[in-house]
Amino acid sequence: MGTVELGGKPHPEANSPQVDLEGNPNLGPPIPQRSVVLVLDFGSQYTQLIARRVRELGVYSVSLSGDSEQGKIEAVHPTVIILSGGPNSVHEATSPTLPRSFFAWTAEKRIPVLGVCYGMQLIVQVLGGEVKQAAEQEYGRMPIRPVKGSHLYGTDVVDEEVVWMSHGDEAVRLPEGFEVIAKSSGGTIVGIEAPKRHLYGLQYHPEVTHSERGLATLRRFVFDIGDCTADWKMQDVMEEEIKAIHAAVGPDDHAICALSGGVDSTVAATLVHRALGDRLHCCFVDNGLLRYKEQERVMATFEKDLHLPVTCVDASERFLSKLAGVTDPEKKRKIIGGEFIAVFDEFALEIQKKYGKLPSILVQGTLYPDVIESCPPPGSDKKHSHTIKSHHNVGGLPKDLKFKLVEPLKWLFKDEVRAMGKLLDVPVGFLRRHPFPGPGLAVRVLGDVTAGDALQVLREVDEVFINAIRDAGLYDQIWQAFAVFLPIRSVGVQGDKRTHTHVVALRAITSQDGMTADWFQFEPKFLASVSAKICNTVASVNRVVYDITSKPPATVEWE
Repeated sequence: MGTVELGGKPHPEANSPQVDLEGNPNLGPPIPQRSVVLVLDFGSQYTQLIARRVRELGVYSVSLSGDSEQGKIEAVHPTVIILSGGPNSVHEATSPTLPRSFFAWTAEKRIPVLGVCYGMQLIVQVLGGEVKQAAEQEYGRMPIRPVKGSHLYGTDVVDEEVVWMSHGDEAVRLPEGFEVIAKSSGGTIVGIEAPKRHLYGLQYHPEVTHSERGLATLRRFVFDIGDCTADWKMQDVMEEEIKAIHAAVGPDDHAICALSGGVDSTVAATLVHRALGDRLHCCFVDNGLLRYKEQERVMATFEKDLHLPVTCVDASERFLSKLAGVTDPEKKRKIIGGEFIAVFDEFALEIQKKYGKLPSILVQGTLYPDVIESCPPPGSDKKHSHTIKSHHNVGGLPKDLKFKLVEPLKWLFKDEVRAMGKLLDVPVGFLRRHPFPGPGLAVRVLGDVTAGDALQVLREVDEVFINAIRDAGLYDQIWQAFAVFLPIRSVGVQGDKRTHTHVVALRAITSQDGMTADWFQFEPKFLASVSAKICNTVASVNRVVYDITSKPPATVEWE
């Protein structure tokens, strides 16, 4: 994540802008002066969630590929190291592994190492233990029994705690010097430690919110075992971001920002506007895939509350014409991404006419979850992680992008963005808005978005659903809520007549960062009321279903 030295004693380049491992500007968190947690990534979708949890504890974290060269790992000067999980098996010849001298180096430097899931199996395998394919694989919530008085758990333990398990292999014989400190209800070894060797392992994911005491375990490892200092704050992040923007954007360069009306792009625009002032030009594109009356509501907010320079471009016809007949979700995303760029190209020409200089910078509100789901995390190799889906602002942009891309929130999670927004004086009511996907309703209409009255029906249903949530005082308890248009019809009876009309699904989730999520448990009376109102007010809908799937195994959006 950076070529300058991180952590330890202040480095001569500590105030310089960071760059990523390929030399590109990395508008991300500040370079720490003291503690740093290095997360070595072996392809887990939760890798950056580990980094997020560490930041939540007030300690800076940085991620590198798990099979990075030893010199690159040492250059980070980590206080502690966490080995992530991953989709591979330690038995596969192509699976990622650590540098040959890794454990000798951590022992010499007395650097504590915590292996999570695949990371624990790697510790066991490399150091002479034995890992086998489990007779019964364990996934999801599982009870475990931790050992009281162990170094990793300490004395503040319960007889049984629920954790989030996800593994097909298991450790059956430990290396010399290791002890078992936790087992699952099925007898699987799920916690190990060798304090004299400064090595620890967990077969489950302490970083996800479903692990009841997971954050407490991470806290003990980071502070009590790792002796880290909580010296990383959001104010520091904001100040470093502004410095990085100044360094990435020339003194005479102009920038354009794609405003979606969501929290991410708005905070990104406000941050860049603070750095560049009138050299930032915002563009709100109505792509025909917005929510009910979204254009009018969002433009009023930009003008009244945020005082951002915003031009509204109605490009709905061109977007929908390109999407006609397209049913594949990835194709939808890439078409939308490409068309957005075409609109911005035209917008940039208008700015050139007005100011005599063509904007060279494109600002986007890309977040960590977008990056993780679209492509391998920073510094990781594609063979070690699985792409979940492309997001239009990270996976759907054309290779011949004419702009220099600036993504100041790329290393932040949603709750961190909201915290930064507060520092930037973005209205709290706006910051509490539920997330809205970049491709808009295109990924909430399953199939062809231009078919029939799908978009109109979806907007009306979504409006009824969200208003009901607000009226019930539940909006702020829910991370995200929305409706989905299904490409099926069902038989119903309305007004004593047989109908054969649309089916819609409702989804509402709780989450802290969007990486994992649970479905929101509405009272049955609420769901009954909403269903009745939708069927009574949206004439072409006769059936409503509610999605009760968590993430994982599902993603938040249906496409």
